[in-house]
Amino acid sequence: MIRKPSLTNTQAASSPSAEQTRTALIRAALTLFGAKGFEGTSTREIAAQANANIGSIAYHFGGKEGLRTAAADYIVATIQGIAGQALGNFELAGGAKITPEAAHAQLRAALERMVAFVVVQPEAGEIVQFLLRELAHPTAALDRIYSGVFEPTHKRLCAMWEAATGEAAESQETKLVVFTLIGQVVYFRIGREAVKRRMGWSEIGQADAAKIATVAGHNLDAILNSRKGRKP
Repeated sequence: MIRKPSLTNTQAASSPSAEQTRTALIRAALTLFGAKGFEGTSTREIAAQANANIGSIAYHFGGKEGLRTAAADYIVATIQGIAGQALGNFELAGGAKITPEAAHAQLRAALERMVAFVVVQPEAGEIVQFLLRELAHPTAALDRIYSGVFEPTHKRLCAMWEAATGEAAESQETKLVVFTLIGQVVYFRIGREAVKRRMGWSEIGQADAAKIATVAGHNLDAILNSRKGRKP
């Protein structure tokens, strides 16, 4: 009977774990689905980019559609983590509402953290590109992302806006204002190449992101200051 050679300690240490392979496949799917679309991407391409066996897609996700669902869930988990840090808690102990000034400060901090992730982190590029595809051609993946992160995050920002201004969180105007606050940050990702050329930047790093965050904060301040004395 011929025995298969066992892995040495060095080989075992260098072999990716099942979780590492799963994550690599999801990241590869995010990149390729975003760049080429779901139909335009083959499982062979995904496996090659993830440096994984093609059979691992069926093993971990049941197939290409399951991988798209996993990619959507990965986006939800990632953005929920960022949103949790960015939005924090906007109610004091005992249920007392925070002051308008404190809500203003939290909105500004939320914008700064959004910029730090969306503009700087390479992972954000993969996520945004995937989302743009889903928004243009919605699938069940977008439903998961919308219910898991888009709607709840937008609602929390609207609630913070109400705390800062007294304007109803669920009014159409509040919803639209919050969309504009988010949109100004997202533009610096989707319009990245245009921004770099116009600004003369070879790349957008932490220092450049800080400048963007400052301008976004000033825009927020101007909008909020214009609300002072206005009836809710």
